[in-house]
Amino acid sequence: MRSRRSVLAVPGSNPRFLEKAQGLPVDEVFLDLEDSVAPMAKEEARKNVVTALREGDWTGKTRVVRVNDLSTQWTYRDVIEVVEGAGAHLDCLILPKVQDSTEIVWLDTLLTQIERTMGFEVGRIGIEAQIENARGLVNVDAIAGASRRMEALVFGPADFMASVNMRTLVVGEQPPGYTEGDAYHYILMRLLMAARMHDLQVVDGPYLQIKDVDGFRRVARRAAALGFDGKWVLHPLQVDAANEVFSPGQEDYDHAELILEAYEYYTTVEKRGAVMLGDEMIDEASRKMALVIAAKGRAAGLARTRTFSPEG
Repeated sequence: MRSRRSVLAVPGSNPRFLEKAQGLPVDEVFLDLEDSVAPMAKEEARKNVVTALREGDWTGKTRVVRVNDLSTQWTYRDVIEVVEGAGAHLDCLILPKVQDSTEIVWLDTLLTQIERTMGFEVGRIGIEAQIENARGLVNVDAIAGASRRMEALVFGPADFMASVNMRTLVVGEQPPGYTEGDAYHYILMRLLMAARMHDLQVVDGPYLQIKDVDGFRRVARRAAALGFDGKWVLHPLQVDAANEVFSPGQEDYDHAELILEAYEYYTTVEKRGAVMLGDEMIDEASRKMALVIAAKGRAAGLARTRTFSPEG
C-alpha cells in the first residue's frame, strides 16, 4: 500500500500553492477542484492541475486530484479533462461526499472508458472515497467494496458535522456539552472497520486551526491510536506532526522487525510455532501485529538499529 501519513490539500486555482507543494515532505498531495475552488474558477483550476501534474516534480509523492461531487455539474468534466490531460501522471482520484456505492461504480466505469480511449493501463488509477454525511457512513461497507480501484476511505469532518447537526463550529474538536468520551469515536471506528474489511487504507480529515499544531497533534494521535493510516494537512506547519504521529517510534519498529525475523527463524529452522523472544512469547498473532508496525516503519523510511540472533 502507498504511505498516506500526511495528505496535503492544495487548491487547484492557486498556481503558487501548486508549485510550493512539490517541495513539502508529504506522502500524498491532492490537487483540489472542489471546496477550495470557487465556482467561477473551476475550469481554470482544471487547466492548472493538468499543467502541474504534467510539468511538476512530484517525486516520492502519491499524486491525487479531488474532483467535485456527483451532485454538481462539474464532475464528469473534471474526470475527463484531468485524466485525458494528465492520466499518466496521476495515481488516484478523490470522489467527495460519496453517499452510496453507485457513485463509485460510475467513477470506475468512466475511468475505464477514458483509459481504454487513451491507451492507458486499465485499472491503474485508484479511487479514494470521502465520507461526509450520515448516509455515506451508513452505506460505507458497500462503498468500500464497490470497486477494485478503491484504495482508501477519507473522513470529511466539516460536512459530516453539519449533516448530523453537531453543535460546534470548530472542526475536529469535541462539541460543547460533550464532556465524556469522544463524539467522533463511532464515526472513526465505523470507517476503520469498513476499510479494513476490504483491505483499504483510512485517512482522517483536516484540522482547521492551522496554527494550533499542538491541537492538530492531539487530534491526529486519536486517529493514529485507533489504527488510521494518516491525516489531511492544510498547512506546512502540520506536515512534520502528521509524519511523526503516523509513524512508529524507532523502538517499536525495531521490535516489530525482531519479531518477524525471530518468528521466521523458529518456525522454519527449529519448526516451532510459539517461542520466546527474550521475556516475550511470540506466535502467529504476534507476527501479524508486527507486520503492521514494520510496514509503517519501512514506509516512513526508518532503518533498523537491532538485529535478531538465535543465541540471544
